[in-house]
Amino acid sequence: MAQVSVWAGNLQVLKYYYCFPEVKQNYLGFCKKGNSGSGLGLDFGRALHSGLTEVFKNFGEEIVSKGKHIEKVCLLKEGIGRDNISDFITNLIKPYLLKYTEEFAKSYLSSTYCKIFKVDKVSFDYDRGVWLPKEYYLPAFNNDYVLLTPANLLVRDEIWINRTDMLNNFERFSIAIPDEVLRMQVNEYFIQVLGEDKPTKKNRENAATETIRRFPVLIDHYIRNQEDREKEALARSLSDVHGVKQVFIEQLLDLIDQLVSDTDFYSVKAKTSYEEAMERVLYLKHVIENCDGYRYFYDGDKPIHRESDLHIMYRLACCNTISDTNAEVNNGRGPVDFKLSQGSKDATLVEFKMARTLKRNLEKQVDVYKNANGNPPAIKAIVFFTDEEMEKVYKILNDLGLTGKPGIVVIDARKNNKIQASKA
Repeated sequence: MAQVSVWAGNLQVLKYYYCFPEVKQNYLGFCKKGNSGSGLGLDFGRALHSGLTEVFKNFGEEIVSKGKHIEKVCLLKEGIGRDNISDFITNLIKPYLLKYTEEFAKSYLSSTYCKIFKVDKVSFDYDRGVWLPKEYYLPAFNNDYVLLTPANLLVRDEIWINRTDMLNNFERFSIAIPDEVLRMQVNEYFIQVLGEDKPTKKNRENAATETIRRFPVLIDHYIRNQEDREKEALARSLSDVHGVKQVFIEQLLDLIDQLVSDTDFYSVKAKTSYEEAMERVLYLKHVIENCDGYRYFYDGDKPIHRESDLHIMYRLACCNTISDTNAEVNNGRGPVDFKLSQGSKDATLVEFKMARTLKRNLEKQVDVYKNANGNPPAIKAIVFFTDEEMEKVYKILNDLGLTGKPGIVVIDARKNNKIQASKA
């Protein structure tokens, strides 16, 4: 480790040992832009090096926690989130995933769909200090290999051990430390750093961070607390993965079947990108409101709760367009969900919004809709799932003077709603 500490001043060496590309062959599917990410850059490399060489010198020899958790080395660095950890873990267990996929391919797949690939950075030669490649027999797609992942390794949202959860629950797990002397020292230091009668949430997070830096063993106590609730973590992960399968595979296929059989969604012959985009949104609105299509946007009794899920569903359903369709386009005012275009002079932006983020988003774009004559350059599709959300949506539109304006489409996705709300 001392040798690596010396090397860390050299950026090229730091990149070689601590920075990894995203393993795009481990593509699990429901993203907005594709499976090629930026990977793990220098910020992550520095955080990992610092964690291993300065703060957690006993990494792998913990006494408090039951096992080893690689997430531990990234808990003190702000900005190292689930995507970084996911990329890092995938690189770390790549030999396991390669072997798992190879065994599956040999047992179940025709040789027509498989090839031998030479995969980089599979193992590390500690004597020579270099990464080594290895050949595997793997499924092939678009001249690249595919990596399979066991379902019980998947999570959807934050990993079970994460910085946000640690800071939010700092006071809960810190008062449960068995060592009475340490518990008292931690409490006194935390209060000293906090130093305010009515601290804000941010103040508490900063104080918790400083206290954990002062007493790194607190991270082991946090991890032990999470380990004691591992059954809850497994149950949540299984539920999340089942929900993804239910919504994005089974229900989305049903929605597409209904769009094919009941509407002209996939045969729009519009003259402009705006006409095509608007017709598609209106067809989707019709299916959701009048043909029980709302049910495709629920996981059991719970509506989808992330706008990104709504965007993904629209993108997967909105194929076979005349217009060129791109996701997450930045037009200079921040990224928008979709851009449909038919040449440089004909482009329409489409955004799907939920009630909880609507006001902040619309306030910045009021003039776009108020001053539009005929076809505005953007379409805002607003989806609500409850009576409370409906009231909020129409109040916001009325307050901003946008009710009935071109380009504003309100979609009622309430369950068992027989009487339709007035259309905006």
